[in-house]
Amino acid sequence: MMNMNNTRICQNSPSTPYESYPGGSQIVRQSMIKRGVPPASLDIMIASFAASTLNQYSSSFKSWWIYCKDKNLDIFEADSSKVLSFLTLKFEEGASYSSLNTHRSALSIILGTHVTVNDCVNRFLKGVYRLAPPTPKYSTTWDTNIVLNYLSTMYPYDNIDLVDLSHKTCSLLAIASAQRMQTISLIKLKNISKHDNEIVIKISDLIKTSKPGACQPLIRLPFIRTNPSICPALAVETYIEKTRDLRHNLPEEHLFIGVRRPHKKVCSQTLARWVKTVLQASGIDISVFGAHSTRSASTSAAYRSGVNLEVVRKAAGWSNTSNVFFKYYRRDTANSNNNDFVNALFGT
Repeated sequence: MMNMNNTRICQNSPSTPYESYPGGSQIVRQSMIKRGVPPASLDIMIASFAASTLNQYSSSFKSWWIYCKDKNLDIFEADSSKVLSFLTLKFEEGASYSSLNTHRSALSIILGTHVTVNDCVNRFLKGVYRLAPPTPKYSTTWDTNIVLNYLSTMYPYDNIDLVDLSHKTCSLLAIASAQRMQTISLIKLKNISKHDNEIVIKISDLIKTSKPGACQPLIRLPFIRTNPSICPALAVETYIEKTRDLRHNLPEEHLFIGVRRPHKKVCSQTLARWVKTVLQASGIDISVFGAHSTRSASTSAAYRSGVNLEVVRKAAGWSNTSNVFFKYYRRDTANSNNNDFVNALFGT
């Protein structure tokens, strides 16, 4: 651990030089010390942040550190006017409404919400919203049938290698579960149970949406007996069997492992690359759609097919009252021609 006593990360006078950037986690730790958190409580406080959260805020912390260095400011002592000046600079540099909100959330950790969540900052962000309205990442989504038709060509499983089997299993699981790559990367063999008609997967690790009182994801994969070439449960079952001999001496038995020796567990970024490889091979434009688009594609396809909204929400891990699906994920396919509204009005 870096000795914060020997590394200055704030500047109180022009003669006090900044040392090298200490990293986001050290800035968070030092901010808590300055705000009176007892040393014995620090590790527990730091544990309240998911690693993905600190990673998401890392660029904001560094941008704020550089800004304070240039302006000769203490990064832990700033009022709303200085925060507004920083956000204005980032806006002029081209930061989006979403990015500015991320900056504000990051600064709330080290400055306190009394500085970053007030009428002035709120008004500023409303102004940004009007000047540069945010647009959804995807205005349309892709047709899951296109990808499933491609994956059906990788069958029977006796004739495909580990690379294709890994890509196919991961992609089918992503489509069938509507889960994030992070969640899929956490699947462990001990949490997979096979039943007569389905495979059930429990997620025991904390994920992005984990919070007190919320249920952990439970993925149910029924066996599609009528179409085994794209059955997610059969793909998972086959993948486990074909990788059984490669798992010797692995510390934790995660479902997905590397396709090359020493076949260690793979991270969410690797799974995302696998899915993008399948999307590209299927003819999907990966310059527009990433691996995360499987959530939008699968939930939208299910909803269009008449699946109850409550079922869609539960499958993707959204609460019964959540509006996330309609706000961010409900999309028509790029080649759809949904004229039902006008046709109903004019009787065509």
